Amino acid sequence: MARSDTRYRQAYNRLLDFCGTLPVGASVPAETELGEIANVSRTVIRRCLSRLEERKVISWDGREKRLLRRPTDADRVELADSRVSTADLEQRFLDWVLRFDVPADTPLSVAELSRTFGVPQHELKEFLAGLSRFGLVARRRQGGWMLRGFTRDFAVELSDFRAVLELNAVEQAAEAPVDHPIWPRLEALRAEHLDLAARIDSDFHAFSKLDETFHKTINSVVRNRFIEEFQKVISLIFHYHYLWDKTEEKDRNAAAIAEHLAIIDALEARDADAAREAARRHLRTSKTTLLSSLRHHELG
Repeated sequence: MARSDTRYRQAYNRLLDFCGTLPVGASVPAETELGEIANVSRTVIRRCLSRLEERKVISWDGREKRLLRRPTDADRVELADSRVSTADLEQRFLDWVLRFDVPADTPLSVAELSRTFGVPQHELKEFLAGLSRFGLVARRRQGGWMLRGFTRDFAVELSDFRAVLELNAVEQAAEAPVDHPIWPRLEALRAEHLDLAARIDSDFHAFSKLDETFHKTINSVVRNRFIEEFQKVISLIFHYHYLWDKTEEKDRNAAAIAEHLAIIDALEARDADAAREAARRHLRTSKTTLLSSLRHHELG
């Protein structure tokens, strides 16, 4: 799709969102103001207005433009190549939240976030509704959305819930049959951990991604759609907390590598008790590190 066509499609959907805020029969602003709303030229605005008129969303007679009906999803145009996937939007939104750009209990502007993340407002509303089940956002009584934020209480609750899920995964991994794919994955992870441990002095920053891969591998033995949804958010948050606090980062990452290897050793020995205890020890360390990171940002 050509860039100009992409801009037109994005602008048209933005104008639809704007029209959705007006009462039926209301006057539609001048082309200059619409251009500022959609951030495009008057030429693109006229093209959008023509389509709105064809769809009988507005009447257009010279400078006189009026809203004839409320827009529906059927009026929207497909963004195709420029469309942001749900997974990408989720990661970008969590990145925005977890880098502490916005304090807790901040009202969220759907219109502003729609422009920030390059998605239509109706998609963003659907995304926020889905994300609300994790407790990071909530509906406001007076309408709209509120960022509940990443607070100490949230971190504690998330860590405790993570422990329940992951200890269950460790128990299932210890009982996995010999032909289960977890075993070659653990063998490869052992090699990666030993390799990083050997060059920890210079490459300790690489641990964050390895940690994410390790925990995803452990949790992959559990086939449960509800757990998988929560694991995505848990994984991202515990991945990001390694980016917040750089104090003693090398020592912390070296210790975490040793804890990972202890879990791998116990699992490969099929020692469920030892694996469970090693996992508990690592999860306690991880929770402590997460809370320390929050204190580093004066949130703990």
